[in-house]
Amino acid sequence: MAVMFDVGNKVVAKAVQLCRPEVIAAYPITPQTVIVEELARFVENGELSAEYLRVESEHSVMAATVSAASMGVRTFTATSSHGLALMHEMLHWASLSRLPVVMVNVNRTLGPGWSLWPDETDSMAQRDTGWIQFYVSSAQEAFDTIILAFKLAEHRAVQLPVMISYSAFTISHTMMPVEILTQDEVDSWLPRFSPHWKLDWRNPVTFGNVLSDEYHMEKRYTMQEGMEAAKRLIPEMSHDFQQRFGRYHGGLIEEYRVEDADYILLAMASLGSEAKVAVDNLRDQGFKVGLARMRVLRPYPDEELRRIGRDRKFIALDRNISVGSGGWMYHETRSAVMGVQGCSVYGYLCGVGGRDVTFEDIEAMTKKVIVGDARHDVVEWWDLKDTGGN
Repeated sequence: MAVMFDVGNKVVAKAVQLCRPEVIAAYPITPQTVIVEELARFVENGELSAEYLRVESEHSVMAATVSAASMGVRTFTATSSHGLALMHEMLHWASLSRLPVVMVNVNRTLGPGWSLWPDETDSMAQRDTGWIQFYVSSAQEAFDTIILAFKLAEHRAVQLPVMISYSAFTISHTMMPVEILTQDEVDSWLPRFSPHWKLDWRNPVTFGNVLSDEYHMEKRYTMQEGMEAAKRLIPEMSHDFQQRFGRYHGGLIEEYRVEDADYILLAMASLGSEAKVAVDNLRDQGFKVGLARMRVLRPYPDEELRRIGRDRKFIALDRNISVGSGGWMYHETRSAVMGVQGCSVYGYLCGVGGRDVTFEDIEAMTKKVIVGDARHDVVEWWDLKDTGGN
């Protein structure tokens, strides 16, 4: 198996190339720009047969991918931060139209104040648009998840768009060795996209027209059914990928040293990798700590959390903020495990706006819970500086 040593964004572009998208819509925004630049190079050099659409904004990017997917072709795009926010209206169009668009979002802080550093708020703010959401913690996982995402999105029981998110610069611009698949290997696992529907001038139909209020709720219900199917298929496809290619990153969550844990950290994206180091160190110090790395935010892995949560304490590390509420993972996990015997959830807001969070920070947060200095009914802001009352 070949090894590619490059930055995360170029690894992702290689994975996309191997999936043979037929339409790519692009508008550059730091820190994802390298992805669409690399795909443009593939098309220019004849290494990828695809229509490459350069448009004037991220809103137009998603409009173009929605249009292309409606024609029954495999589509891809990438964005970040304010670009994703500008897409918001068209994200609903993609999901409500049940179009299997695949998109990479490189998590970056929303401004003002202006920042290029990682923060999950940009994608978390889109959690209710009907997109399946993955959060990956390495370039290798990003490569493998891109391929899985196309297979999942295009599955007839799902038919929903998929967003893969990872941390700005920590993954997007960091060089890592990655095992890559051959074109034949990808082709053998990811079939050509052959939808049972598409726009065709010889057989005209209407997409997205007026829908009576008598049927709109049923349309949302079928989307929920698609999400429930994804909840079942993600673990199945992940295990199938492992059997075929020897790599496994978890199903909806990755469980790390949770078998005998009294405390389980919850983390996503690059914080998940940092949390593994903290878990190992805490274990060496005699503390029974594990990690449930949240690979998937939508559909939410509520059943998995209930299964491992009995008589245990969760510690949610949120690199995002729902202003006026707290961290999304903390609140959604509390709802998921309500009524589970002996389960409580502690929450920290950390690294919001891109501030570095080290394994030492995670160890300190965990120990605060262990010694009883933390409250499970209040989200704590970690390492908060003096705001001067503003």
